[in-house]
Amino acid sequence: MTDVLPQPDCSLKAVCEPLERCCLDQLEEPGSKRPPNTGARLWGRVRSKLLRQKLDPQTVETKNWHTDVIEMNGIKVEFSMKFTSRDMSLKRTPSKKQTGVFGVKISVVTKRERSKVPYIVRQCVEEVEKRGIEEVGIYRISGVATDIQALKAVFDANNKDILLMLSDMDINAIAGTLKLYFRELPEPLLTDRLYPAFMEGIALSDPAAKENCMMHLLRSLPDPNLITFLFLLEHLKRVAEKEPINKMSLHNLATVFGPTLLRPSEVESKAHLSSAADIWSHDVMAQVQVLLYYLQHPPISFAELKRNTLYFSTDV
Repeated sequence: MTDVLPQPDCSLKAVCEPLERCCLDQLEEPGSKRPPNTGARLWGRVRSKLLRQKLDPQTVETKNWHTDVIEMNGIKVEFSMKFTSRDMSLKRTPSKKQTGVFGVKISVVTKRERSKVPYIVRQCVEEVEKRGIEEVGIYRISGVATDIQALKAVFDANNKDILLMLSDMDINAIAGTLKLYFRELPEPLLTDRLYPAFMEGIALSDPAAKENCMMHLLRSLPDPNLITFLFLLEHLKRVAEKEPINKMSLHNLATVFGPTLLRPSEVESKAHLSSAADIWSHDVMAQVQVLLYYLQHPPISFAELKRNTLYFSTDV
């Protein structure tokens, strides 16, 4: 039996590939008398079934596991799956312990590390830029869930073998770990408090007014959040410079990171939304546009932003 346990942010392809390898490996045993192409045909049926279930509204809405079995030429594939809505997959649960980095406030982590940007962010970015910046679909293609969880564990434990493990790990798992870190922050990097103002600012039609508002909002962020955001911003710009090779444009990167860095609080979501479909689509385009605005903006200096703070009110 093979269990299909999709992660909240993984693609159908990421779920299917390990199962496909498992099916085909079992069918290639020496002395097998099964008809040729059994593996490919069986896998085609499984993949088709998974896709149909993914597109079935009733399956998407249910909270229960759905189990199915497909047989062909003596081979049986049994798989179970269920879907998690986007609001649940991005739900932030603060860590009960404050010794790790996942689920811990960014201000707590940077103070403990005596750093401006969390170590996990710096190391993942460094590794991606070292050997993954030309990887097709970097940050879009999901890493293996078990690899991501292994990296999460070593970062949380501050294991001395972190650097060795990073150097040996698949680059998509490292990219996935970075996304997971931001997704599991107790509140989004751009904060719950400023979320409504970001939504209003990006909707302004006057370019000068929008510029003033969007820069003012950055000034209003806590220093650890702002410095980390600017650090990530410059990294994503460098990734986009390799778009002809990695196929990741600024818009693609904004689509991946926008809803993770900027998201309404649970209280606000419950107050304004009534259905899963609304939650899925609510403000997502605006979240993407906010990040895209900053990605398309000329380099933003922390020192320059803070220097200009003297000329603006700090109230939003």
